[in-house]
Amino acid sequence: MKSGFIAILGKPNAGKSTLINALLGEKIAITTDKAQTTRNAILGIMNNDNEQIVFIDTPGIHEAKTALGSYMNKEAMSQAEGVDIIYYIVDGGKGLQSDDKDILKRVFSYGAPVFLLMNKIDELSSDLLIRRLAYAQSNYDFAEIIPISALKKDNLEELLETSRKYLKDDVQYYPADMKTNMNLEFRISEIIREKIITNMREEVPHLVACRIEEIKEKTSKVFIEATIICNKDTHKGIIIGRNGSMLKKINDQASSDIAKLFDHKKIILSLYVRVEEDWLNSQKQLFDLGYFSGDRDE
Repeated sequence: MKSGFIAILGKPNAGKSTLINALLGEKIAITTDKAQTTRNAILGIMNNDNEQIVFIDTPGIHEAKTALGSYMNKEAMSQAEGVDIIYYIVDGGKGLQSDDKDILKRVFSYGAPVFLLMNKIDELSSDLLIRRLAYAQSNYDFAEIIPISALKKDNLEELLETSRKYLKDDVQYYPADMKTNMNLEFRISEIIREKIITNMREEVPHLVACRIEEIKEKTSKVFIEATIICNKDTHKGIIIGRNGSMLKKINDQASSDIAKLFDHKKIILSLYVRVEEDWLNSQKQLFDLGYFSGDRDE
């Protein structure tokens, strides 16, 4: 038995969630083209013959401006403790930048081998990629530097083969049929939030959360009630749309994906939109929405 934990860290929109989904061949984490989509650490568990690799998807490390942002940064960095490998993934189009230096200083301090994954190589010229890789090799002490395309699944087999050389555990940490640590309510709420992010513009998606109120599974149908929480009345109007058109669009798209979690049963999804001003800075509300794992202040 060979097993181990691999944390995937990086800045927003570098491709962390796309990578974990590609490695597992299944949608474990939601993905959009907007930064800061992931808010929680998510485990994706790869089970093969006599092998279990646990990948940890994390929020993008960024300059926090709210309590939620601070939580996301803390959540990301805490996942680097005690793992066997850290993947530091970078958008190849941007390469390693000045702010990566400070992040990597902390990442290297955890003592695990750090792999640099230069992502989105399908969008780079060969000359630019060579320059990006040469810079990384000259300026940082990465255990491995591997160019990949998470979207196109380029070099992912090489990544896995190289990673296996660093895995020393021989313990099966999770049941062989377990694919993620996230419960059903979380996965449904994330699907709904993904559709909001996909369909909304500008700042609205980042000021929205989703809470599952009830799930009732019948023989051929599943009834779900969920509340979309936003920051302002104006945002509520945008989410609902003219004559409810945007909310219906979000509902239809979410229902289609949620059905896959219930063997394609018919999903009856009831969405409600509620304004909770400044919820992003309320520790109580963040705790109630699942963004704090410890005790909250009263």
